[in-house]
Amino acid sequence: MTLEPEKLVPDDVRPVLALGVSRQAVQDAMHVAFLFNVFDRLADAMGWDVPAEGSGFWQTSAKRLLSHGYR
Repeated sequence: MTLEPEKLVPDDVRPVLALGVSRQAVQDAMHVAFLFNVFDRLADAMGWDVPAEGSGFWQTSAKRLLSHGYR
């Protein structure tokens, strides 16, 4: 999907549907994959970095999410 999206065909999805995954779930997964790809490319292009584990960023962010939720 990332490098050659034009090569994705219905036969690629049929085995997933045969396992009982809904069409909506497949569509949702494709949207998530597309958005991840966009954000990954933006991060690379703009030089975004993941903060170091010892920076305190993750602890502060976790506390904020626990107290305020996603907004």
